[in-house]
Order: sequence, then C-alpha cells, then structure tokens
Amino acid sequence: MMREPDKMVAITKAVVEACRKPVTVKTRLGWDDSSKIIVELAERLQDVGIAALTVHGRTRCQMYKGSADWTLIGEIKNNPRMHIPIIGNGDITTPEGAREAFDRYGVDGIMVGRASFGHPWIFREIRHYLDTGTLMEPMTVEEKVALAKRHFALSLQYKGVNRGVYEMRRHLSCYFKGLPEFKATRMKLVTSMDPDEIMSLLDYVKDNWGGIQLPVEENVYGI
Repeated sequence: MMREPDKMVAITKAVVEACRKPVTVKTRLGWDDSSKIIVELAERLQDVGIAALTVHGRTRCQMYKGSADWTLIGEIKNNPRMHIPIIGNGDITTPEGAREAFDRYGVDGIMVGRASFGHPWIFREIRHYLDTGTLMEPMTVEEKVALAKRHFALSLQYKGVNRGVYEMRRHLSCYFKGLPEFKATRMKLVTSMDPDEIMSLLDYVKDNWGGIQLPVEENVYGI
C-alpha cells in the first residue's frame, strides 16, 4: 500500500465508514528511501477519519534493518494540521529511549515491539522511569522464573500446546540473558515440546541460579 497511497486512503476511508468503532492505522515512512511519503499521507489518512496513527520509523524496504528514523514522526506530530494522537514505533528498547521519544519528538504514545521478546517487564520499567526519573531495580532470577511460568501458562491457555510452546521459545531464549554457564539449559528450554519438562527446567533455573541479580538490560531483541 505504501506504493499505492491513493488506494490505501480509499481502503481506509471505506473501513472508517463501515465501522462503528474508531479505526486506527499503523504504517511506515514509505516504501523506500526515495519515497518517504508519510507526512502528506498522515494528513490524508486523518482527513478520511482515522482516530489515531502509529508510524514505524523505517521504510518497507528496510524491514528491521538499520536504525529507525524518528525525524519524520516528529514532523507529523508538529504539523499544525494534525490533531489525532500520533504514536511512534521503532527501536524503543530502554526506558531512557522511551523518555526521549516523548521529550524530543512530542509523540502522544510509543509502541514497543521486538524489545519485549523475552523482556515483557520492559513496560513496567518504562512506566517507572517516566513516573520517577529513576531506573527500576533489576529483577532477580526468582522473579523472572515466576513471570516466565505465568507467561508460559497463559501462552498454553490461549494458544494450545504446540503453538503455545513454539511462540514461547522466542521469549525463553532471552528471559535469562546474561546468566553464566547457561547455554545448555537455554538449549533445552527452546527445544523441548513438553510443557511439564519446560516447567521443570524453569524450576531448575531458579534452584541453580537463584539469588543472582542481573544488570538492567540495555537492548534486548529476542530474535
């Protein structure tokens, strides 16, 4: 759709007119570096009635390579014609990065994606930093094990065994990043298909590495 903005706007207009609930859009800067059309496109999408806009600071051709460019996101937010909430996305991996997104670019909200893989407490860390200006105390291994168990149980509940296990692997791969001599246990966690075995392995992690407090993660991409 980034190569056919007229069609994108027409489809969005049709969805807005057909829905009783607010319609939001999430998109990118453009198709490639030579066609970053998002500033004009944002106005057009607003004009057909969307309730909010999320912009990922990369082009479609970039996928997830390179760094997110927030300058155009800030330009959209500072456009006097824009009155809907603007949400920024891309490379928010730390509480400090979240604060910078608000302070430097003025966005109404931020979206965290890959940095939450194996690090779901990043949202609590961000909230704490925005509220207090200080970093949250790092979680202990015991706390991470308890959270991983809850996370895994919910994954099984909502996704079933096969999908629940597969989707949890990307998280378990990074939950305990930085533990010494952890490679063999990590490999078992991300290759087992038996939920009971995985739960037992999590108990093993607590028993063998409990009490260790890891440093605050600077950049966790569980990919």
